[in-house]
Amino acid sequence: MKKYLFIASTLITLFCTAQTKYSNEFLNIGVDAAALGMSNSVVSHTADVNSGYWNPAGLVNLEDNQLALLHSSYFANIANYNYIAFAKPLDDKSAVALSLIRFGVDDILDTTQLIDDQGNINYDRVSLFSTSDYALTFSYARRLPLDGLSYGVNAKVVRRIIGDFANSWGFGLDAGIQFETKNDWKFGIMARDITTTFNAWSFDDDKLADIQNAIEGQNQTVPEDTEITIPKLQIGMSKKFIFHYDYSLLTSFDLNVRFEENNDIISTSFASVNPAIGFEFGYTDLVFLRAGFGNFQNELQIDNSEDLTFQPSLGLGFKYRGIQIDYAFTDIGDQSAALYSNVFSLKIDFSIFR
Repeated sequence: MKKYLFIASTLITLFCTAQTKYSNEFLNIGVDAAALGMSNSVVSHTADVNSGYWNPAGLVNLEDNQLALLHSSYFANIANYNYIAFAKPLDDKSAVALSLIRFGVDDILDTTQLIDDQGNINYDRVSLFSTSDYALTFSYARRLPLDGLSYGVNAKVVRRIIGDFANSWGFGLDAGIQFETKNDWKFGIMARDITTTFNAWSFDDDKLADIQNAIEGQNQTVPEDTEITIPKLQIGMSKKFIFHYDYSLLTSFDLNVRFEENNDIISTSFASVNPAIGFEFGYTDLVFLRAGFGNFQNELQIDNSEDLTFQPSLGLGFKYRGIQIDYAFTDIGDQSAALYSNVFSLKIDFSIFR
């Protein structure tokens, strides 16, 4: 075991030192308003159809088929984020899931043909295009012989389209584990892009030539045809407390690890660590209030001093007979910024039809 751990850590180190680029940031936004309301600190206790995203090992807790839907808007409704997932238990030890994410900006004005060869402005030459990111993920989870231990893996295909200008294909793998002790403590580890996810781009040379001729020399360099997404780790622990049978309090704590140096609260040349804390107060497994704190950053001020900022989140949920509706107020940014997003999600357990 020590030998395998050493090899794995060495490979991760080599990937992170040799490659400095990253992509597919839309896959870090998150799914499920219930999780977003807890600042994404769910890697240890996720146990439904959305586990395919957060930690596929949690899929083994499914008792019936489940369907999940999510919609949210960003940047004053300019960008839309949509998600759909379906999960199915195969038996009492294994389960599978399929999910699709789309993050896109539609109806963008293409003004590269606004001025014709004679220098005349013709608004009829203005067209619309969209830029969209897609991720299709297949998940598989299975219980291990050790009581309380399960594992899961994701295989994902990434498709990115920028109108007629460029498009790319990518492929990557994720892996996760969960462990529950006899006294109800839960632990989880999610390793994203363990093989380093590659995106291979292709470009329309004629379209790029039009752009380059529009404003020569200003941001007109052709982008590279290969991007990578370096591995990331999410490590978490959680426990649910029950009070007087009807009331519950779920507490969770996660550490998000990126193998790069940035503005996270803990940052070195090898890796940066960002904590997240989440709470969920429940009443009779019917109504849920949620809160979370994450994205702790050391922000550099004008006077070269650093201020610690964080991103709070709030959430509300209702569950009745297999139907769960959740709302999250998140992406607030920090204590002083006014940016926010309203996120809604729906989860349906197929037991409602039986």
